[in-house]
Amino acid sequence: MSRSAHPAGPRYADVLPEGHYSPPPTDLNALDARVWSRTVARDADGVITVAGLRVTDLAEEFGTPAFFLDEEDFRARCRAWRDAFGDEADVFYAGKAFLSRAIVRWLYEEGLNLDVCSGGELVTALDAGMPAERIALHGNNKSTEEITRAVEAGVGRIVVDSFQELARVAYIAERAGRRQRVQIRVTVGVEAHTHEFIATAHEDQKFGLALAGGQAAEAVRRALKLDGVELVGIHSHIGSQIFDTSGFEVAAHRVVGLLKEIHEEHGVQLPEIDLGGGLGIAYTSDDDPREPHEIATALRAIVTRECAAAGLAVPRISVEPGRAVVGPTAFTLYEVGTVKELPGLRTYVSVDGGMSDNIRTALYDAEYSVALASRTSTAEPMLTRVVGKHCESGDIVVKDAFLPADVAPGDLLAVPATGAYCRSMASNYNHALRPPVVAVRDGGARVIVRRETEEDLLRLDVG
Repeated sequence: MSRSAHPAGPRYADVLPEGHYSPPPTDLNALDARVWSRTVARDADGVITVAGLRVTDLAEEFGTPAFFLDEEDFRARCRAWRDAFGDEADVFYAGKAFLSRAIVRWLYEEGLNLDVCSGGELVTALDAGMPAERIALHGNNKSTEEITRAVEAGVGRIVVDSFQELARVAYIAERAGRRQRVQIRVTVGVEAHTHEFIATAHEDQKFGLALAGGQAAEAVRRALKLDGVELVGIHSHIGSQIFDTSGFEVAAHRVVGLLKEIHEEHGVQLPEIDLGGGLGIAYTSDDDPREPHEIATALRAIVTRECAAAGLAVPRISVEPGRAVVGPTAFTLYEVGTVKELPGLRTYVSVDGGMSDNIRTALYDAEYSVALASRTSTAEPMLTRVVGKHCESGDIVVKDAFLPADVAPGDLLAVPATGAYCRSMASNYNHALRPPVVAVRDGGARVIVRRETEEDLLRLDVG
């Protein structure tokens, strides 16, 4: 039984009962390199540093809560994914994990492509200078305006999610005098997560066209008859926070089966297959993600084997890491406000952020690590629950965490692996101000997404 809840919710994995947690670590001051970004360390005074900068100084300059993103680590992970797949495949960064104009420029400079799934993400990508041909547009309910903007910009592909959308894209492209490259997103009946996959009942979701019942095959037939689209491939996405490739093996088998069916019925061999994203990272020391080169080797072998068995040439592979690139590169820095002991239960440590900057714990029962950042301590480990300041009992940042028993108001806590889906899912709940994202590199720090202000809140309130 897994102790880690699945990021898409507890129903996707076996979860141990409430109150189950690992024993305290032998050294509360240690920083597990699997969880923290590559330039994080402690200095001689015990203060956590990133890119050579002390968090105490960063907190004084930029305030808390704040996200600190290790730019060199981000760029290194981009290069690792690009190099792992080489020139024979395409790596699309999934912008939904976290996107800003600075991120887009780094992706461009490091040779990655970009997935967007909304008009807002698309305009950010274009504004920051990402060539349109290196952009893919996703989404299950793209508006006419979003499709029109994508077609007119010349995006490299649109991932089609329904019969209606296929017709809509073809109509808009024809009207614009274009032939839009598209992939069809198929639901293959596989939902993968950390240690196992389940191959039934996953057609019941909002994304894609099901292989079962012939929906995907019918979408292919329609696409091949439409003048406004060029069908270039099949897209499949099987889950989130995946640590092994077993689910990809089943998905690839089924997708290649569709490619064979297309070839036999229409005499067409589609040149691309996109296996999606969802590749996992380490949120705690119990997590053991695979390196990009291991994933690339495994996926290439799977697709090559399946195509050989089907008598097909190997198509160009695409993957879509988002969390796996940006997730480990950032941590959130908080200041402790109150410490409240509940004798016989646990101690609640309240920080100055919470579910407005990290909804994942409340939404998915997700697990995180936490460290005392502004100093080291020789105090005994104390079971705590790190919570936010919001008027909500579910406002939990780290559900079960061991911190030094002398943790006190004014201390700084750092929560690693918050680069993905934290700032991008942040809200103004309780009219909280969303935190800044500060990029750090080579002893320097700069804001790439500024902290919201009260004026920002009031400017939107036109009443």
